[in-house]
Amino acid sequence: MSQSIDYTERIPNNVDLAGDRRLQRALEAWQPAFLNWWAEMGPTLDTSDVYLRTAVAVGREGWAHFDHVALPEYRWGVFLSERDQERKIAFGASKGEDVWQQVPGEYRAELQRLIVIQGDTEPASVEQQRRLGLTAPSLYDLRNLFQVNVEEGRHLWAMVYLLHAYFGREGRDEADALLIRNSGSEDSPRILGAFNEETPDWLSFFMFTYFTDRDGKYQLGTLKESAFDPLSRTCEFMLKEEAHHMFVGTTGIDRVVKRSTELMREHQTEEIAPHGGIALNVI
Repeated sequence: MSQSIDYTERIPNNVDLAGDRRLQRALEAWQPAFLNWWAEMGPTLDTSDVYLRTAVAVGREGWAHFDHVALPEYRWGVFLSERDQERKIAFGASKGEDVWQQVPGEYRAELQRLIVIQGDTEPASVEQQRRLGLTAPSLYDLRNLFQVNVEEGRHLWAMVYLLHAYFGREGRDEADALLIRNSGSEDSPRILGAFNEETPDWLSFFMFTYFTDRDGKYQLGTLKESAFDPLSRTCEFMLKEEAHHMFVGTTGIDRVVKRSTELMREHQTEEIAPHGGIALNVI
């Protein structure tokens, strides 16, 4: 597996999809459904080019490239961190043994369920945030929102790759279902309740990226320790991207609190809503 990512392929990847034609065809068949989902459930704001980062490698140095990209033309793909040939299972009954490159039959159902739940959260957050671009407080915030959105889409691809590559027909069916469920749907809601709640405003978005994405970081950190090595390597790279999502939440809340306290001092009151602020008790 290469550290660099091949963007000449229809699906950018560093897992040699071209060497597994059956898997490549299956993912290429899933790709149009993903693009349709993005068009229907992704950001509602019409955009031209957006200044976004795109992963170009999975190594520690220079892994991202920044350029203007039209959102529908963003190149979502499959990226795994480099394999550690010496990695051993760190805990449990199999501690000290080589990590698994294939799914052990006795853990198949549990691993598939973990991957499905993780995969279900990724498009759900895009659906929750799809209208926020219409009320962005600044171009800076709008760019950050879109960066979070496209990377959540790529994290969906990461889980779909694992389902297709290692879980057979059941995995393919589960991958299809990830695009059928929708956040807040009465008929086909997302699996976790938090991802069926609305994100109606930017304070909610900042809180989401501060708290929920922080929880997601610990979830990914746990999965990174998995004895199933492809899942571990997938989550290791996802954590690189997740750091920016938490940055958006942390700095967003910082800015809101700072402006609120400035208005409180300026107007000598805690009732700052008439002056365009958000009261601290609301925050």
